[in-house]
Amino acid sequence: MALLEVKKLGISFGGLRAVDDFSVSIEKGDLYGLIGPNGAGKTTIFNLLTGVYKPTDGSITLDGVNITGKSTIEINKAGIARTFQNIRLFSKLSVLDNVKAGLTNKYRYSTATGIFRLPKYFRLEREMTERALELLRPFELDGDADVIAANLPYGKQRKLEIARALATDPKLLLLDEPAAGMNPKETAGLMNTILTVRDDFGVTVLLIEHDMALVSGICEKLSVLNFGQLLCEGPTGQVLNDPEVIKAYLGE
Repeated sequence: MALLEVKKLGISFGGLRAVDDFSVSIEKGDLYGLIGPNGAGKTTIFNLLTGVYKPTDGSITLDGVNITGKSTIEINKAGIARTFQNIRLFSKLSVLDNVKAGLTNKYRYSTATGIFRLPKYFRLEREMTERALELLRPFELDGDADVIAANLPYGKQRKLEIARALATDPKLLLLDEPAAGMNPKETAGLMNTILTVRDDFGVTVLLIEHDMALVSGICEKLSVLNFGQLLCEGPTGQVLNDPEVIKAYLGE
């Protein structure tokens, strides 16, 4: 059984058909890429998968559970987390507190426990701190735990956003243009980060990306979107050599 099964997904905004009849099947452990020209509908699909938009038609199944039309919070609890093209961190909080924010669904205490600082409060805060540091360590961010997020270099902010997403314990991580704004050295480091997510954390990855060096270097399978419709899909090498894909990117 596929981890993510999307069938005939579609959405319309007024008279505009933004995504039409989109289907994809992603297996557990895949490094899967979603590519296409600007305006093809890629981020719209991510918004449909995470509950930001409700589909006009079609279905979304995660690990055998139908999550079509559920709220963002429900979908996150079901096992999908994401990052954004424009990094969204709690910029005034520390690196550690950003990751602890992602842990709040799993470490809960009552309002009274928090106000009166009962023993459970200190126990859970200690456990959250230990877990947050465990999540930061593979990304070499544990040494920056007390740094304010806004003061991190750009590449480290990207890593922090991924670490915070992993704090929600996802089965599937959606990465929206993770290499945007990165220099070649940072992009090379990002490839290692994504492999860490899949290999060390056991999380399946679906990414949107325009950097073809990153796509060809890390994605095992691709779907190509154009004008909201699936153009082709398959193994990365085969897709990137498809004449229709080349035509779409060159705008011929």
